Amino acid sequence: MVLDCDPGHDDAMALLLAIADPAVELLAVTTVTGNQTVDKCTVNARRVLSLAGVADVPVARGADRPLVRRLRIADDVHGQTGLDGPRFDTEPSVPESPSAAHDVLVDVLRKHPTPVTIVATGALTNIARLLSAEPSLTTKIAEIVWMGGSTDRGNIAPLAEANAYVDPEAADQVLRSDVPFTMCGLNVTHQALVTDDVLGHLNQIGTPLAGICVEWMTFFASTYRRLWGFEAPPLHDPVAVARVIDPAIVGCVEANVVIETQGEWTAGATVVDLFNYTGRPSNARVAVELDREAFWTKIADAVAALG
Repeated sequence: MVLDCDPGHDDAMALLLAIADPAVELLAVTTVTGNQTVDKCTVNARRVLSLAGVADVPVARGADRPLVRRLRIADDVHGQTGLDGPRFDTEPSVPESPSAAHDVLVDVLRKHPTPVTIVATGALTNIARLLSAEPSLTTKIAEIVWMGGSTDRGNIAPLAEANAYVDPEAADQVLRSDVPFTMCGLNVTHQALVTDDVLGHLNQIGTPLAGICVEWMTFFASTYRRLWGFEAPPLHDPVAVARVIDPAIVGCVEANVVIETQGEWTAGATVVDLFNYTGRPSNARVAVELDREAFWTKIADAVAALG
């Protein structure tokens, strides 16, 4: 797996799950602007790997802006650092790769003996640029699994989820690439709520890392309560990683998905044809159901395993 992300509290937990679960071989982490600037997202990715004790996975900086649109970051959700909550007084020990995300992605895909799954938990800018510049590498991608979109409403605009809204042109390009594609949208990630019993379970692990995770989730909960009135925040991004680890955890259906890029009020909307109204062929697996107990067991096991 390569994890392309914009940490972000939920991206941080997705990274921990990908690092710790024995089903995953994490080959690289690439960053993209979204939850915060790409500079801050890259520092955050390095920090998460440092906290997890991982020193052999490259962290490479990617796109600092969408393909064509003006950047909008989610500092109202994730704070000034992108990982607000606990305070860190030192730089992360894991260095940034001297190579750009694009070059790292190309290198991983060319050299790995089997096709690689790309899990994307941010805007799809890096992936769109990769597919445009290196079309011959599409056969080296087993699947793209994206935390983005929704089968119903949005969370940054009435019909647009944030990762789709930041760069809808990139998402449209990736969907048109014919690479196998799975979309884990808000309709399923809102089933992964960080309830008090989840926080209590993480607290019981009793490790420094578990304590940091609780602080992250507590901050995240405060912004979700303030902005949307949620009693517990949804932990979006690890759902995409969980889908790869064990497809039984995240149930999907086949559907046609298109990304709205032109609408005055609907740019970034993911138009999911669940009932085949249009007659267009399916081009994506769309997540619709989460096994909550199995999901939270995976998260807790990952945090406990990392100490």
